[in-house]
Amino acid sequence: MTKRTAVIVVDIQGDFTTWEKGSLAVEGTDRSYVKRVEKATKLLNKAGFPIFATQDWHPSQHISFYTNHPDKSVFDTVEINGKPRILWPPHCIHGTEGARILIDNNLFLGVIKKGQNPLFDSYSGFQDDGGEETELHSILQLHCIDILVIYGIATDYCVKATALDAINYGYKVAVIQELSRGVAQDTLRNAIREMRNRGVRIHTTFNLERIIKGNV
Repeated sequence: MTKRTAVIVVDIQGDFTTWEKGSLAVEGTDRSYVKRVEKATKLLNKAGFPIFATQDWHPSQHISFYTNHPDKSVFDTVEINGKPRILWPPHCIHGTEGARILIDNNLFLGVIKKGQNPLFDSYSGFQDDGGEETELHSILQLHCIDILVIYGIATDYCVKATALDAINYGYKVAVIQELSRGVAQDTLRNAIREMRNRGVRIHTTFNLERIIKGNV
């Protein structure tokens, strides 16, 4: 049976971009970056690939927000549910402008909302830190997907977590660096190394022909 490829566009939301002056803006996420992601996604859509987006969709009382931890500051590390976690500024609160996906939503076959449980962090598009799964894996199975092409924000957090979970579920995975941005150089380097060690293919540039041929 022919292997089928799908695309996952991770968290291209206002609060993560400098273009929108987001509360958790990642360096290099200006208007030109967002438009580059949209152009590549349109080409993949035109080529017939099923495309899905992930979207942080947090309640205001989410456990990952430093404002919900008395006497803590933004970017402090605390233990949450037995794991060390960074505290973030409030971001992508459901229904707010900062949570909006910035590229044409008509390109997506589905949008996977994550981080809705206030008690658990949720970097991966497949599940939160409590192990509660999203609908993503089930949808991909329904479409008989074997290969995933993943890109977005941020390489060292949500892109990485989604890619590694995809490997755990048995998908062949490629991450496109040109279409992704990382939070910090040290965590970005570590994320790339970890993904490679786990079997994720890291492609520096976006190459539509390679994806069409299944060479990911």
